[in-house]
This record gives sequence, C-alpha cells and structure tokens, in this order.
Amino acid sequence: MAKPSRLFLVRHGETDGARERRFCGELDVPLNAAGRRMAEELGEFYADHPWAALYASPRQRTRDTVAPLAARTGLEVRIEPGLREIAYGAWEGKLEEELRRSHPLEFEAWLSDPGRNRPPGGESGIEIAERALAAVDRIRAAQPEGDVLCATHKATIRVLVCRLLGIDVGLFRRRIAAPPGGLTVFELRDEGPLLLALADCRHLSRGLQGDFGD
Repeated sequence: MAKPSRLFLVRHGETDGARERRFCGELDVPLNAAGRRMAEELGEFYADHPWAALYASPRQRTRDTVAPLAARTGLEVRIEPGLREIAYGAWEGKLEEELRRSHPLEFEAWLSDPGRNRPPGGESGIEIAERALAAVDRIRAAQPEGDVLCATHKATIRVLVCRLLGIDVGLFRRRIAAPPGGLTVFELRDEGPLLLALADCRHLSRGLQGDFGD
C-alpha cells in the first residue's frame, strides 16, 4: 500500500512590502534581508529531508525562498502558476491604511467577505481556491508519493487551508495564520486531506518568527 503524499506549503520569506502592510500580490517584490535569512534557514533545516519535488509560484520572492533548499538538495524548482498570490488589481502597491481612507466602502466590503468580494480588477477567495486547488491536483498527479514542498503566498495558503478543510473561504483572513517563512503541512489521503501542521516556524531562529496577524 502506497504511503500518502504530503504537501508542505511554505510562505515566502519577509519582504519590505509585507512589513509595511502593502498589497503586493502581483508585484514582483524581492525578499528583504530578514527574508533571505528565512530562506537560508529553511534550506539548512530541511536539507536532509527526502523531498520528492520542489515547486514555487512564478514570483521572485517564492523562487528565492526555495533556492537555498534547491541548492542543497540538487532538485530543480518547478514553476506552478496556480500557486501565485491573490491579484489585488487596482489596489496593487497600496497600503492598507491608504485604502481605508480613500475607498472605505469598497475596502470594508472586501474585508467582510474576501471569499466572494474582490478588489477592483482583482480576485476573490473563491477564484483563488479554484486555480490553487487545480495546481495541487497537477502536483499530486505528477508526484503521487513522497513529500513535496511548494513555495507560495499568504492568501493562497490561507485559502487552500480553508478549502481543503471545508471552512468557508470568506474566513481565510480571520481564521488562518500564515507568517513569513512559515510551513503548513497536509497529508493527502484518499479519504481527504489531513492537516498536520499550521504556521510551523520551528526551522526559523527566534528573531525571525512572528507576524501572525491579518
């Protein structure tokens, strides 16, 4: 009997945009110094783990997060577009506080149910769930056994956790934590996914752990 595969979802390391609470879904912002240290510590901690495959979203910040692990293991990083971050549309590059002042009604409507509402020109949580779950299906088809690590993004991880556990996707910002560099792990069983770890930061030094908020 084959052992169930496990899916390790790691949020990319810290960026200046994340520290500033700036919406950077489709913006290709780089890791900052702390984010690069997170990537190195992830690679060091999991270098001897028997990975079946490594994946990343197309964004530079996710590719750079998994690069040290790829260098240590010799595995190629496969790019999966379905793992990309939420598209914020007209809100890309804006600070949360800016939007609260300039577009209070639109912003509050989105906060009340980001599963069904979307930023102007952006994506809803339901739309994220559809393409992210399709990506998981493709990854599982390519790697039916073994452990797979996917470097992805905050909203994408939170939405996937909700959908895989049967939680209302509209609650992804209020119920699921995904700190920079943190790992969320599922065992993909035939009878359904089993959550093994959420926002696991044990591979990071104490000074790099934090930011569990919205």
